[in-house]
Amino acid sequence: MPISNPFGFSVDLSFWQTFFDAPLTYQAEAVFAIIGWVILAYVFFKAGAELWAQYREQTGQVKNWQWVLLAVDVPAMFIQTPKAVEQIFAHLSGALAHITVADKFWHGKKQKWFSFEIISIEGYIQFLVRAEVEYRDLIEAAIYAQYTEAEITEVEDYIDNIPNYFPNPDYDVMGVEFKLAEKSAYPIRTYPSFEYNLSKDAVFSDPMAAILENFSRLAHGENLWMQIVIEPVSNEWKKEGIDLVKELMGQEVHKKGGIQEFMLSIPQAILKDMMNVIQWSFEGEDGHKKEEKPAWVELSPGRKKTIEAVEDKIGKIGFKSKVRALYTARKENYHPNRCVEGLIGAMNQFHEMNRNALVPAAVTHLHYDRTHKKTNRLKNSFTQAFKKRKVKWHKTGAYILNIEELATIWHFPLPFVKTPLLQKAGYKRGEPPSGLPVEFSESPLKRKPVSPSAEPAVSPEELPPEELYG
Repeated sequence: MPISNPFGFSVDLSFWQTFFDAPLTYQAEAVFAIIGWVILAYVFFKAGAELWAQYREQTGQVKNWQWVLLAVDVPAMFIQTPKAVEQIFAHLSGALAHITVADKFWHGKKQKWFSFEIISIEGYIQFLVRAEVEYRDLIEAAIYAQYTEAEITEVEDYIDNIPNYFPNPDYDVMGVEFKLAEKSAYPIRTYPSFEYNLSKDAVFSDPMAAILENFSRLAHGENLWMQIVIEPVSNEWKKEGIDLVKELMGQEVHKKGGIQEFMLSIPQAILKDMMNVIQWSFEGEDGHKKEEKPAWVELSPGRKKTIEAVEDKIGKIGFKSKVRALYTARKENYHPNRCVEGLIGAMNQFHEMNRNALVPAAVTHLHYDRTHKKTNRLKNSFTQAFKKRKVKWHKTGAYILNIEELATIWHFPLPFVKTPLLQKAGYKRGEPPSGLPVEFSESPLKRKPVSPSAEPAVSPEELPPEELYG
């Protein structure tokens, strides 16, 4: 039925009348015939591109990577705040590689990542850094720049001491992966917030004390390992923070979505045009504009602080990050409640109202699964992700933590943090008096042998005693 108007042309609405008079199933089939194939084509194309990129990574340069695991020991009385570790993370941002589309999909290039770890093997605690061998000098330079008396030694990977698959007749395992409760632009509570003015001098309550307390409670045959996997990224992530600040301030945010958002917006646009045709309510018909809301709102004190915190986070360097922990023990000594729940509680100290928090995203221990099939699948996939230090595992993706947040979660404890079996470098090297009783805490980590042709970086007198590395 054509509709005439004063301008001399007509609009035929017979198709829309037939469409809306038809059954709902016919309408769905018509919409799918018009735009459904485009969405399906995009989904298949994206999935195929991801699979091809993963294939090129495995057959390209990634298979030739060689990893090195470094044990880092700092002097017992060396006083440095987490600000020093923050500078270490800032130093590592130089490893950012600018990978083009051709590099990713043809040459199989991938951004290299780092893993900062805290492990406890039967109560013996060690700080470790894992990196590709190309960046060993970068790691050592970053650490020595802040901790001049630190001792860095290459050790064998401890992760090879546990089985790859479960169920296992001797060992059991439990894994916890953490995620951010809110958007990455919201910051967690960081180390400057742990200073208290109880007297004229500020007192720093080291958050590492609560974390290490759980690592020191292990008995014979138990192991607790935590890793923070970080990958350098560009500053694109800061756009989310800028948009969030505008949103909190009541300003209009114009987001530029990608192809996925564009494809999803097509059905909405078609439905909107349908309603406009039916109701003949084209915008701007009467020449009047709708009243716009003001671009500002009255900010409460809490919102002002939140905006300042978001701006502080995006003002520093960020890394794509993932925090996870793994507890494993022989079955006769398997007691995960001894330390895992305490570690989750220790992570809650980084929670701050109206901002962000680190919360458990996935746990391998499922009490309700009587068949244990799903539990074992989760344990196997989690163990493989932990061993390979994957940034992404299961359904939980990576998130952005800046250098201040990373230094809050992983830093060398201050001297007043009492951890009996924490390996620390000797702050003075020399011969002890004769007859003085000496006690060594034997490390379960094995020191990697040095090639005979390689010249030692330090003199034999300055090397740590062999007893510390088994």
